[in-house]
Amino acid sequence: MFTGCGGKDATHAGLAGSRPNIILLMTDDQGMGDVAALGNTVLRTPNIDRFYGISTRFREFHVSPTCSPTRSSIMSGRHEFRNGVTHTILERERMALSTTTIAEVLRDAGYETGIFGKWHLGDEDAYQPYNRGFTETFIHGAGGIGQAYPGSCADFPPNQEKESRYFDNAILHNDTIVQTKGFCTDVFFDAALGWIKKQHDAKKPYFAYITTNAPHGPMIAPESYKKRFLEMGYDENVAGRYGMIENIDDNLGNLM
Repeated sequence: MFTGCGGKDATHAGLAGSRPNIILLMTDDQGMGDVAALGNTVLRTPNIDRFYGISTRFREFHVSPTCSPTRSSIMSGRHEFRNGVTHTILERERMALSTTTIAEVLRDAGYETGIFGKWHLGDEDAYQPYNRGFTETFIHGAGGIGQAYPGSCADFPPNQEKESRYFDNAILHNDTIVQTKGFCTDVFFDAALGWIKKQHDAKKPYFAYITTNAPHGPMIAPESYKKRFLEMGYDENVAGRYGMIENIDDNLGNLM
């Protein structure tokens, strides 16, 4: 889809002609075993399975085993070390300001560019998505909702103080922190779908980067999604994780 946007000489010249809409969806800590189509006999993921069935699949696709490094590579097309990203905390998650992002290249080519969910490439203002090529930003802070570490890597204080941290969160919408209502994955998808419809109605090409914090721990899901797994005898953690994945599947169905 996109290769080698690492150099500052990247321009939109190669994007002349048609401008297909691009939706990049990334879940967090969901492995190959967390999809029914790949052999999980407990989960029900009909929408992921359907998408899997009609998709081009990369069978040899290698990424960093941790969060921020992989995200920086996806955003830039470069190895994470070239982006200055070597960890997930302590300012080592900040993507170098010299890095050109896919959002910058697409924005300069006439696209509207939106991120919804998790960024995790720097929480200081200069590193935020709205300064890295995104025309629409709707994210939580740090590497997870409610997380806080020494230094600048921290989610917004209201989320740190919540016991049930995946519901009714404070979210950064562009340069303003807003209060949301509902389960975080639903909130991110709803915001993305509303924004996509707006671009569609305006006949503008768009790049939507939907990047959920789920099913990353802590394993918290709406009760309605946990119920089936608890009744099967699974503990709260497994029920929460599986519930988060089935919730993602429902949201993917809404998107499709």
